[in-house]
Amino acid sequence: MQELWKQLGSPRHLVVFEAAARLQSFTHAAQELNVQQPAVSVAIRHLEEGLGTALFIRQHRKVILTTAGERLMADVTRAFSQLAHSVASIQQLKQAKYVTLSASTAFNNYWIMPRLAEFQAQHPEIDLRLQSSDREPDIDAENISLAVRLGDGNWPEYERELIADEVIYPVAAPRIMEAAGQLEDIFDLLNQRLIHLEEPIRQRPSWSDWFKNFSVKSGVPNTGLRLNDYALVLQAAMAGEGFAFGWKHLTDRLVAQGVLAARFEWQWKTGNGFYLVWSKKTPLTEDAKKVRDWVLDNTTNTP
Repeated sequence: MQELWKQLGSPRHLVVFEAAARLQSFTHAAQELNVQQPAVSVAIRHLEEGLGTALFIRQHRKVILTTAGERLMADVTRAFSQLAHSVASIQQLKQAKYVTLSASTAFNNYWIMPRLAEFQAQHPEIDLRLQSSDREPDIDAENISLAVRLGDGNWPEYERELIADEVIYPVAAPRIMEAAGQLEDIFDLLNQRLIHLEEPIRQRPSWSDWFKNFSVKSGVPNTGLRLNDYALVLQAAMAGEGFAFGWKHLTDRLVAQGVLAARFEWQWKTGNGFYLVWSKKTPLTEDAKKVRDWVLDNTTNTP
């Protein structure tokens, strides 16, 4: 970006260029931008010198874009249009009456969606927007009402309530579990095909971490399917691709439905938890409070 401004001189030169190209007149551009006409001429000259080519053909009463000018105008128009759209969207955020809940794709798919009809029946007046993210967004900067986070609950900038303890056990499609035999102890799982979760941004436990909890510190296979999203991991497990992590709060329902089988006796409680968080700076709207209370009323940690 720094190199770009060395060539263009100033972002304002692009603003002047866009007005002059659109109006086909340096004079009319000066009037629109509330500057003197020589200032427009100087800005265009600096821009042309930086690019090393003419952008306009100067005529008596108007200017016409050169081929280079037409190309630059197309990109500048597109960029300014995108900026205008972003500005409008940001301005509308504070006025929006909907509630945004940000969570992983897996949480939205396997926790929220099965309960969504119930929520809508209870609160038909609330416009709930689900946002799936592969990172942990800044809920203040992005005007997010509520978010789901995995961790120890230590986020000084957020209010938080526990949704579920992080409990992990092995899951697989029923036919894969049956084909694996009795699996008498955890060491037998080392010989099975494993599905690995490798998220690029968020830190998540690995199979090595899980085995280490059961004092298996070596021999963990590195082979097997590797996916960067837990929703894909569960889809692969249900399709029979191997054994996967089962995060209890997401997979208990799938096991009950018979689409996955589990070894509950090999569960690992990591000490972390999945939390619902919201800003300490921005008070929740009444609708957001209702969504928060509904989520917490449905938590697996509710007595």
